[in-house]
Formats: sequence, C-alpha cells, structure tokens
Amino acid sequence: MPNSKRVSPWFVCLLPFVLFMALTSFEPNPPAADGSKAPTPWYGISIDYKYYPYTYTVKILATAVAMVLVWPGYLQYPRRLTWLAVIVGVIGVALWIGLAQLQRFFTDDSSIEWLKSLGSRSAYNPLKHLHDRPALAYGFLLIRFIGLVVVVPVIEEFFLRAFLMRYVQTERWWEVPFGKVTPLAVVVGTAVPMLMHPQELLAALAWFSGVTWLMTRTRSIGDCILAHAITNLLMGLYVVFSGQWWLM
Repeated sequence: MPNSKRVSPWFVCLLPFVLFMALTSFEPNPPAADGSKAPTPWYGISIDYKYYPYTYTVKILATAVAMVLVWPGYLQYPRRLTWLAVIVGVIGVALWIGLAQLQRFFTDDSSIEWLKSLGSRSAYNPLKHLHDRPALAYGFLLIRFIGLVVVVPVIEEFFLRAFLMRYVQTERWWEVPFGKVTPLAVVVGTAVPMLMHPQELLAALAWFSGVTWLMTRTRSIGDCILAHAITNLLMGLYVVFSGQWWLM
C-alpha cells in the first residue's frame, strides 16, 4: 500500500510546484537590454547568466523526483483524454503568441522598462550561447523541452486546478469533484496565472480561461495536462524556428 504522504492531496498538488518555484528563484536573469547586469536576487548571490543551463537542469531533475514521489496520488485523478484537449492546445498556442506579441508591441517603450522586467523569462538561447559546444547545446535544448512539455504542464495543472481552484470553494477542498467550479474559482483560476505571467497578461487571460472551460467540459485533469503540453510543445518549436526566445 502506498505511503499515505505520497497520496495526501496537499503533498500531491503542492510539493512539485512549490519546489519548482523555489528553485526558479535561484535561476540567473538575463542582462538588461542596455547591457547592464541583472539586479542581485533576494538571497544576495548573483549567479552568472552563463550558468542558466545548470540551474535549470537541477530544477527539472529535482522536480521530476518530486513528481515520482507523489505519482500514486496523481493516479487518483481522472486522466481520460479527448480531442477537445488537442483543439484547445492548438488554438491556445496561436492565441498566446498573438496576444503576447500584441502586449509586447504596446509596452515596447523605454519609459516603462520596469513593467517589461516584471516576470521576464530567461530568454536563454542555447544554440547561440553554446554554439561552440553543439552537443551541450542540443542536450540542454532537450532538457528544456522536457521541462516545457512534461514537467510544467503536470505540476501547474495539479497546483492550479486540482488544488487552488478547489481550495477557494471549501476547507475540505479535496472532496470537491474535479471540474466543479464556482465564480470565485473561475476568477482565481485566471487571475493567479495572469499575475504569474505579467508580460503576457492578455495571453494568460485567454489561454487559462480556455483550459478552465475544457476542465468544466470534460472534468479530466488529463485533458488539461494534454492541452497544456500541446501548447508548450508548439510554443517551443515556434521559438526555436522563429528565434523569438523572449517567449521562453
């Protein structure tokens, strides 16, 4: 019989996500547009941007271990897959790219540099920064895609939809059937991701609303994860082939 902690709803929904976010805070930020160094993080140690592949790899490996630990708990949730998830994932990536580009166009002003710095992504292009070590460059690109397509969709959907959107409905949130929502849950399920993606507010509004609709329609976390994974996969491919690394 699996360890009770491994199937505890708190442990299952929170451990991988909290660990992922905690380790993200240690990742180095890219240099500013004017070439100046990124500000020193809260923990007082400035890690050089060139070490980003190593900090990201450690984060993904540690989070993957946490996911394995709680895997028995994951299996307690509905995991059926439907074509609706594929449709939402494909439409979602088009909306995300288009709306992110639109927001970037209207905020591309040096007078609001502080706004552009909020929630900025790593924008690390291994094909550029590691061009003289192609094996390392493509190896890290593979790890980046594993994080983007496998790790992130699972931990974010379990945190947001399995935990947060049910937590705001009742103290005994684990008893709320997956996919059942209230107006407050819908608002929280959109507002929190928007706060997590300030540079892509419009994109987050549209995309997370779409996946919330999918969740209420199929009531399967498997569908939510699949839609998220498809969007992220197509986004990653778009970034690699277009060179728009600011999206990753």
